[in-house]
Amino acid sequence: MSNKGSGTLFGHPKGLFLLFGTELWERFSYYAMRAILVLYLTDKTVSGGLGWSTEDALSLYGIYTGLVYITPLIGGWIADNFLGQRRSIIIGGLLMAAGQFTLALPHSMVDPNATTAFYLGLALLIVGNGLFKPNISTMVGDLYEEGDHRRDGAFTIFYMGINLGALLAGIVAGAATAAYGWKAGFLAAGIGMVFSLVFQMLFAEKLLGDVGKVPAAKRAASMSQTGRNQVLTKQEIDRLKVIMIMGLFVVVFWAGFEQAGGLMNIYTQEYADRMIGGFEVPTAWFQSLNPLFIITMAPLLASLWVKMGDKEPSSPIKFAIALFLLAIGFVCMVGAVLQQGDDMTAKTSMLWIVAAYYFHTMGELCLSPIGLSMITKLAPLRLASLMMGVWFGFNAIANYVAGMIGAHVGESGPLAIFGGIALTAAASGLILVVFSNQLIRWMHGAEGKVATQPETGPNGKPVEA
Repeated sequence: MSNKGSGTLFGHPKGLFLLFGTELWERFSYYAMRAILVLYLTDKTVSGGLGWSTEDALSLYGIYTGLVYITPLIGGWIADNFLGQRRSIIIGGLLMAAGQFTLALPHSMVDPNATTAFYLGLALLIVGNGLFKPNISTMVGDLYEEGDHRRDGAFTIFYMGINLGALLAGIVAGAATAAYGWKAGFLAAGIGMVFSLVFQMLFAEKLLGDVGKVPAAKRAASMSQTGRNQVLTKQEIDRLKVIMIMGLFVVVFWAGFEQAGGLMNIYTQEYADRMIGGFEVPTAWFQSLNPLFIITMAPLLASLWVKMGDKEPSSPIKFAIALFLLAIGFVCMVGAVLQQGDDMTAKTSMLWIVAAYYFHTMGELCLSPIGLSMITKLAPLRLASLMMGVWFGFNAIANYVAGMIGAHVGESGPLAIFGGIALTAAASGLILVVFSNQLIRWMHGAEGKVATQPETGPNGKPVEA
């Protein structure tokens, strides 16, 4: 029996809360840097920026975020076969801290090579993220035995840590750069990454035990008499089919959800009545609604999943609920556009937009942490971190699709796009409900649920009880 650390807290292993803190500070580091990256690139050199054009800055930003989602595929494979998850997140964390501090180097130390140092910093962040991102999530799942109903709730708590880090990041990075310049923002991000590493190094041995120490492929081989190079079994193939099919619905969800930073953001800026008395609410504040709703609602939802016990919905049904909630959110955006009527100079109530963010966030809580949990249930042990990397790859596709959708606003108009996303999300949710029993059968009881089907005789007809 493997050692999974000591004790429980609020009904969960204490190791969960260590991973919560580790991920919180890593996400703080990531989002603090992301919040100022494009602004730093486009700012004038006399003000400490690099003086790039908006087009070049956004192009680099797209490449950077794409690589951030793709490199976990490689990092997951390395962890599964060579390093193990624990060593991978330490090495990844060190590389990311080095990357942030490289970006924070004073100009006097790097001129005339400021751009070279900048690219080096980004490269360190990308490689470090590839080692860190898939493995910390996999370790959360490893704290629980197969069929443990606490796992979905655990990932919801873990997800709250991600968003608490994101919420703090914008506040701290914004305040640091306003007071001391861009380099201070990168320095704050680096310090956050150091906090993440310190948490992990000080408490991992006591709270995590053996979790994440041994590469997954080696653990799988030790539990099998067939050795290291095992052929996938029929059950494993079925479970991998579930991951790939569910990934398609993930693309639909995130392609709609990611309009928050693009089309919905622009619409809020141009068409929402953001006045409260004599105060105009900054458009950027609406981006804080998502992490705020997650932090307030995640504990309630995590508690709900645990209390439902055997009646807890399966992952496919939770994904369907997420798609329905996404659709409701875009129905709110349709309501905002309809309130304007034909006069596009008119302003619409910002309450429509607040409601949209609320429903989208509730959908996210039914999909994103549940998806992370699902991968740890379904992926073969020897492929656990690799499949977590594949899961993040679906996010990369979704972000690309989201950009393509938003780019058509000039041709189609916001009403057509918001309405089209709502219909697509609702239809996808219905399809998922229809095929949920088949997906549950392919899971082979990984969630403690097995879809019932009538026993059949030699003639293929149901056998009477």
